[in-house]
Amino acid sequence: MALTASSMLALGTKAPDFKLMDTLTGKSYSLKAAKESKATVIMFICNHCPYVKHVIHELVQLAKDYQAKGISFVAISANDAEGYPEDAPEKMTQLAKQLGFSFPYLYDESQSTAKAYQATCTPDFFIFDKDFLCVYRGQLDGSRPGNKIPVTGKAIRSALDNILQGKPVNPHQIPSMGCNIKWK
Repeated sequence: MALTASSMLALGTKAPDFKLMDTLTGKSYSLKAAKESKATVIMFICNHCPYVKHVIHELVQLAKDYQAKGISFVAISANDAEGYPEDAPEKMTQLAKQLGFSFPYLYDESQSTAKAYQATCTPDFFIFDKDFLCVYRGQLDGSRPGNKIPVTGKAIRSALDNILQGKPVNPHQIPSMGCNIKWK
């Protein structure tokens, strides 16, 4: 595992379109399907990363707290499943069912979506406004495995609360940190 920071996609960037397989339904899922009236959260995660495991329950809760308010959530795994079998689509399905994901868990087999988003680590978070323009990219909160800071989702919750209140998202954003995406 190589500790990697997110690349911090430029604010204002239009969300790249995608069409990926949802491991929960077996059906194709596109960015257009994720569009909600307020915002869309795109999360690059995987099954095996200790940084994702550290925050996964908060991600599930975060989605449950904000989906009813018009925020959509999409999780994407782009890891090389051949080299990392725990990140294979069937294992993604198992994890999503076990934890009760209320959002799609997409498999980016070609890794082209991760590259288009300039995702570099797991977890890596992006929030796009109603026009699919990037208003946030960075950490969930300050918690990391072993640092004893509680997992709260504070940074993303603050950004989403601002969006819901019609306020601008603070442009001072701290990169996410985690395992590097396992490129083919």
